Amino acid sequence: MLIALREVVDSDVPEFFRHMNDPESNRMAAFTSENAADRALFDAHWARIRASDAVTRTVLADGVVVGHAAVYGPPEEREVTYFIDRAYWGRGVATAALRALIELVPQRPLHARAAADNAGSIRVLQKCGFTVTGRDRGYAHARGGETDEVLLTLAG
Repeated sequence: MLIALREVVDSDVPEFFRHMNDPESNRMAAFTSENAADRALFDAHWARIRASDAVTRTVLADGVVVGHAAVYGPPEEREVTYFIDRAYWGRGVATAALRALIELVPQRPLHARAAADNAGSIRVLQKCGFTVTGRDRGYAHARGGETDEVLLTLAG
């Protein structure tokens, strides 16, 4: 399977909405929008992302839109995020996409967060060179309560 990143185009946003409204995906991601099913809020959120200075890319698997990945935030707090369609989990897509993304952004450090029980996401981050640097607890809308999270850093 060929994994590639490209600039986000308008037709990607409905696919992102579909991916991000899968209940199991949301539960694993944990720290999602409060109103993930509200299309108007979702579209407004993506309009802000696309207008920002974040490095945001569409993830393609053999030419099919399967998710998105981004680096955002001020220089010392830059954070990575990604969301992959559940149909592609466990197939190396997230790892390949994250590796490609961090090659686009040479500035370090980069930070990441994952729900502590999201072993797949933590493993993807570690395969890409991130190391666990701490723990936190935050409100996870997708789970309706406080959730433990793992903090990771990719140092220079």
